[in-house]
Amino acid sequence: MAPSANGQTVGRRLPVESAFTRVEDARHRLPRLFGRRDLVVLGLGVMIGSGIFSLSGKQAASVAGPAVILSFLIAAFVCVLAAACYAELSSTIPVSGSAYTFSYVTFGEMWAWLVGWALVLELVTAAAIVARVWSAYFLATLNGFGVTLPDGLAQFFGPDAKVNLVAPLLLLLLTAMIVTGTKLSSRVLTVVVAAKVAVILLVVIVGATHINWANYHPFIPISRAAPATASPTLLSWIVDSSFGSFGVMGIFTAASSIVFAFIGFDLIATASEDARNPRKTVPQGMLLGVGAVTILYVAMAVVLVGLRPYGQLGGAAPVSEAMDAVGVGWAADVVNLGALLALMTVIMVVLIAQSRVLFNMGRDGLLPKSLGRVSRVYSSPARAATAAGVAAVVLTLYPKVIDLEELLVIGALFCFAFCAVGVLRLRRTEPNLERGFRVPMVPFVPLLSLGATLWLMLNLKTSTWWMFIVWMVFGLAVYGLYGRWHSRLANEESWDFEIGDTDPGTGGLQPIRPTDTDTSELRAVRTPPKSNRGKHMRN
Repeated sequence: MAPSANGQTVGRRLPVESAFTRVEDARHRLPRLFGRRDLVVLGLGVMIGSGIFSLSGKQAASVAGPAVILSFLIAAFVCVLAAACYAELSSTIPVSGSAYTFSYVTFGEMWAWLVGWALVLELVTAAAIVARVWSAYFLATLNGFGVTLPDGLAQFFGPDAKVNLVAPLLLLLLTAMIVTGTKLSSRVLTVVVAAKVAVILLVVIVGATHINWANYHPFIPISRAAPATASPTLLSWIVDSSFGSFGVMGIFTAASSIVFAFIGFDLIATASEDARNPRKTVPQGMLLGVGAVTILYVAMAVVLVGLRPYGQLGGAAPVSEAMDAVGVGWAADVVNLGALLALMTVIMVVLIAQSRVLFNMGRDGLLPKSLGRVSRVYSSPARAATAAGVAAVVLTLYPKVIDLEELLVIGALFCFAFCAVGVLRLRRTEPNLERGFRVPMVPFVPLLSLGATLWLMLNLKTSTWWMFIVWMVFGLAVYGLYGRWHSRLANEESWDFEIGDTDPGTGGLQPIRPTDTDTSELRAVRTPPKSNRGKHMRN
């Protein structure tokens, strides 16, 4: 379907020039605060969290056994491939919105809406789940320091509590921090990330001296049939075979969930509009972040599996419980404190990313325009951040929200797949755009990324797929009833432009103004193809 700006088709694409002019000429634009170090911290702030402090032990205990180490390596491999695709797209279109904006430029409005809707699902679910896990570590920390809460009060702290009071209060506090300014949040993130990396190194060093090598055997436990009441994976449903836990398939099933631990590099792309020199710093932040957490995760998984038999790692706080079991209770207390800091930063970065996605969708008219405004007082998308926080608070009130972790994974993998295809499509449609980073071995690497992503998606439960399908169908209904008709591309002529807002037009109707003094301006620079024709005449 041909692109259109008149609102008559849902295949209209956002021209690449328009993606830049709406940032550089907009009244409501974000201040550029992040350098490369800040972006690495942003990625580490969200990636080092419940994935290593909670999810690793549970997957080892119930799905993969000691082979959870391989699950981490598989998940890391898939995420490195996806990070390379994200890096090229974010260096080509360095504006906030991440995969949503990439899809808007590459595939069209309706597909961009679906990707943005999947991002909303991923980020809101992540914030709600991690807040619940934080409450469990908060209770464990109090117990470690000898503070015992009465039973009547402790029942409101657990991750599975019917009424959890701690998680909503934490979300409200962090939302207030984000609403009042990204600069404050960035400073907090830097300190906290340094502290939790130190905690992980402490666990690896101290735990390595207490490893029992017998705990690694059998490395790949014998596969077990799935319970009759358990939801099968999509792959087992397709081939009509009952894949249970453990065995070789258990490694891939665990890897599909462990992708949750690496979700964070893609959120760096949502901060492109906040970054200085984003064509270079954003790809560097992504790739450095994924590389750093892969090393930390694998080291932590090796030590964790060696401390206790894998069947005993399924507690609410697996890492601290394992340290306490080998007689280093003081280290368990440090782990609990580190986990509190780690999980808090995960929530903070997720809420920041969610606010940027809502900000862009509001600025494009697919959601109410009020979400696409920057607060004059705080220089942040305050309304979008408030909406993100309120949505997370509402979801975390659901008692079984912990069971929805695969739902956020499928949302992330859905976006990974679009970015892999997006690299190939943009290379064909816009070959001369300036790219601060280029995926090597195209089309092999993007196709490998797409295949690996789809394979992990097949290893998710059918119940997860049904919930995801229902969510996306609901999203299509919202788009059809609101987004399609209020889209900025569909209403350029009647859009309520404010003074100094942006150039009217669907992208590049007015030329982008080159400047010699403002080096921070982003432009859709097209590099002419190299040619030696006529070189002797020019000389």
